[in-house]
Amino acid sequence: MPELEDLRSFVEAVESGGLNRAAARLGVSKSILSRRITRLEADLGTRLLTRSTRGISPTEAGLEFKARCERILADLEEARDAVTQQGQSVRGRLRLSAPMALGVRHLAPVLTDLACAHPDLELDVSYTDRVVDLIGERFDAAIRIGSLRDSSLVARRIAPVHAVVVASPDYLSRHGTPSRPQDLTAHECLIYTGVVVPEWHFQSGKRRIAIRPQGRLRSDSGEAILQWVIAGLGIADAPSFMVSDAIESGALVPLLLDYSRPEYGIHVVRPPGSHVPGKVRVLIDTLVERFGGTPTWDRCLMRKGDGRPSRDVL
Repeated sequence: MPELEDLRSFVEAVESGGLNRAAARLGVSKSILSRRITRLEADLGTRLLTRSTRGISPTEAGLEFKARCERILADLEEARDAVTQQGQSVRGRLRLSAPMALGVRHLAPVLTDLACAHPDLELDVSYTDRVVDLIGERFDAAIRIGSLRDSSLVARRIAPVHAVVVASPDYLSRHGTPSRPQDLTAHECLIYTGVVVPEWHFQSGKRRIAIRPQGRLRSDSGEAILQWVIAGLGIADAPSFMVSDAIESGALVPLLLDYSRPEYGIHVVRPPGSHVPGKVRVLIDTLVERFGGTPTWDRCLMRKGDGRPSRDVL
C-alpha cells in the first residue's frame, strides 16, 4: 500500500505544477519528493505525471488518482479532528489571511489567546489587504469585510462594522463642523483609493445621499489616512474598528451621526466542503464569542449620556 506521505507529495506536486515548488511547500528536498512519486508510479504500475522542461502535468490516470487521494486525505483529516476534539485539543497548522488594520488592531490579540489555549496549534497568519486565492494559495481560512463576491467559498458572518465620518478637533476648530453630508463638498477630504469609485454614502429616512469626496491627499492604506485625519489634515470616512480608539481618546470626533451609514459584515470564509476542520472551527467559535453582539469598536458610536446607539448603528 502507498505511504500517506507519498499521497500527499503527489497531490502537492500536481497542485503546485512543479517538483521544486511542491518540495518547498512540504519542507523536503526535491530528490525526496521525486523518489516518493516514482515509488507511487512503480507500486501502481502506471505513469501519474508527464514531465517536461516546462514543468509537470498529471496524466489521465494521474487526475483520477489525485481525486481519490484527496478524498483519502480529507477523510483522514476529518477522523483526526473527531478524535482530537473529544480531548478538547486542537492541533495542526492554521494558515489564515486577514486585512491589515482589522488584523493587527483586533484579530492579533484573539489569535494570541487562541495560541495560548491550544499549544499544539500552529498559526501562519498573513496580514494583507489583498484578496487571496484561498484554494490556490492553500489558506485554511480568511477574514473578509464587506460584500462577498459570488464563489464556492463557505462564509460565516462574525460581526458588523459601520462606516463613520471623523475629523480632529483641531481641523473642526479651523474649518467648521459639517452639519449635513452636502457640506462635505466644501471640506478637505482624505480619500481611500482601495475601492473602484470613492463615494461616501448616507441615508436620511428613505432618501439616499452619495458624496464624491474631494481632497489633495489620497491613499490605499487605511492606516495612512488615520494618521492624516488625526494630524488635522482633513475629514475621513473610515470603518469604526479603525477609529474607535481615537474617538474614545478624543483625538477624533464622529460627525453626521444623525444620518444612517452603511453596515458591513466581517466574515470568515473557508474552502468548500461539508467538513469543517477543527482548527477552523475553533477559530470561528472564538471570533464569534469575542466579537458577537455589539463589538467593542461600535461603542464609539453610542450617544453620550443614555448609552444608546446613534441612528447610524440601528
